[in-house]
Amino acid sequence: MTARLRGRSLRTRLLLFITATLFVVCGAMALVTAAVQRAYLMGDLDDRVTNAAQRSLGGAGLHPDDEANLSFLTENGHPAGLLAARFDDDGTIVSAAVVSQDAPPQNLTTAQRAALRGIATDGSEHTVTVPALGTYRITALDSDGIRVLTGLPMGNVQNMIGGLVMVEAGVAAAGLTAAGVVCAVVIRRQLRPLGRVAATAVEVSRAPLDRGEVTGLTRVPARDTDPGTEAGQVGAALNRMIDHVESSLAERQRGEEQVRRSEERMRRFLADASHELRTPLASIAGYAELMNRGTDRIEPVLAWRRVSAESARMTGLVEDLLLLARLDEGRPLESGEVDLAAVVAEAVWDARAAGTGHEWQLQLSLDAPSLVLGDESRLHQVVANLLANARMHTPVGTTVVAEVAATGERCVVRVRDDGPGIPPELLPRVFERFTRADTSRARTPGKEGGSGLGLAIAAAIVGAHGGRIEVESVPGRTEFTVELPSAVPIPELEPAVEPVGHTKPASV
Repeated sequence: MTARLRGRSLRTRLLLFITATLFVVCGAMALVTAAVQRAYLMGDLDDRVTNAAQRSLGGAGLHPDDEANLSFLTENGHPAGLLAARFDDDGTIVSAAVVSQDAPPQNLTTAQRAALRGIATDGSEHTVTVPALGTYRITALDSDGIRVLTGLPMGNVQNMIGGLVMVEAGVAAAGLTAAGVVCAVVIRRQLRPLGRVAATAVEVSRAPLDRGEVTGLTRVPARDTDPGTEAGQVGAALNRMIDHVESSLAERQRGEEQVRRSEERMRRFLADASHELRTPLASIAGYAELMNRGTDRIEPVLAWRRVSAESARMTGLVEDLLLLARLDEGRPLESGEVDLAAVVAEAVWDARAAGTGHEWQLQLSLDAPSLVLGDESRLHQVVANLLANARMHTPVGTTVVAEVAATGERCVVRVRDDGPGIPPELLPRVFERFTRADTSRARTPGKEGGSGLGLAIAAAIVGAHGGRIEVESVPGRTEFTVELPSAVPIPELEPAVEPVGHTKPASV
């Protein structure tokens, strides 16, 4: 039975358990009521039997010598069905009769008398079934040798108890039916939230969690997450679990995407690095082969010059890669107080010497100290890379402005030019390694392009100094912004503009 119930729904089990409980309770109440009512009716009947026996004993006492005399039954006041008998000294029934309705008392037959034998005259009540008369409640009394047996029919009591049981059974059946219907409705309504929670769990279980982007999983409605109810607690717990699953899957997908991108960047990095290193190596190998074949094929001085140039190019590329590797590992840089204004001014002067075809300007906030803590040579490399990027990727005649400003607790360096700008599709990855814009931005004829590491190195150095670098570009204006923590708090000041042109700044 228990195994069968386990296979049924909670709604069915609750309904069965409640119905069974109500059935037991109603049955117990009916039995108790019937027992109490029967005890009451039997007590009343026993009292009437005892009274009738005493009256019969009194009537028989009027004729003590005549043991067969039952004349007292003819007196008024005896109920119909009253049964009386007299015993002799041996306990044998001498005479017995029953009172009839509107008729003289009727003597009992031999079989009926036999049913009355063996009843002691001690005043106790007995239940006896008398043939053709029914069930009687009988008692026998003895007074001064006068022995009288008296009984009253139990038909009325039995009918009343039977009717009471039938009524109680009918009421119990109706009550159980009504209670079952009400319980079924109430249970169904109360379990609806749990059903909705289960439906949500089923819907989530059908979601393709093993592939694709997992977002927007179904949640349990807010009305089914009331912490004051058991179903609400289950709903709230399910929502928390779904949130956790969704966030975990999203984090896993982000991790997988990052790994995939990292692998792609690594492959691209290795391919680009191999290409960049292969070019000077191929050039060096070519010139060496030409020299091995004889000096008549190429002038030795020119060959050695080209080999030295390619070797220097390859050495610079390797040093740049090593620098990026050290910065990726988080190795500490040299730290000291650096005047950014002096660093930028020197870098502008060097850029002017390298790019005479551009217009170079410097803007300094001279009334405020632009001091930062860091590695001076690396910070100079950042500014030099930004200026070289502007020189290499803008046409002759472009104006390049380097600005130093102190704002609050940060020092800001801005390098802007009025060149053609960076293509929008290239802008999001301009600080990635081996990113080049040779095909998009104008370049001076005959000028070799860079390796694509300059801006990546600048971003890595700025990050190592606790700063940040950004770029904004539209046709006619490209601006790189470098922000670094100031060595001392600096009040905000209006920047002083000082055009540099082709002369060295006075501050340098």
